[in-house]
Amino acid sequence: MESGPAIFAGAVFALFGGVLLVWTGIRVRRGEPVAQGVSQLASVTLASLAAMVSLGLGAYCLTRL
Repeated sequence: MESGPAIFAGAVFALFGGVLLVWTGIRVRRGEPVAQGVSQLASVTLASLAAMVSLGLGAYCLTRL
């Protein structure tokens, strides 16, 4: 009964983290800002860190089945 919510949460975290990482990479490759009014290095670092944390949480949820 508890595996259903864990699968859902893991999939949501993994999907969000993957999409955020791809989106950040595309913005950087095009030379567009990731966040308005923030330095490029800081915004890329923070977005990448958030994506990696989200991917890690997704992996954690999916391994706890």
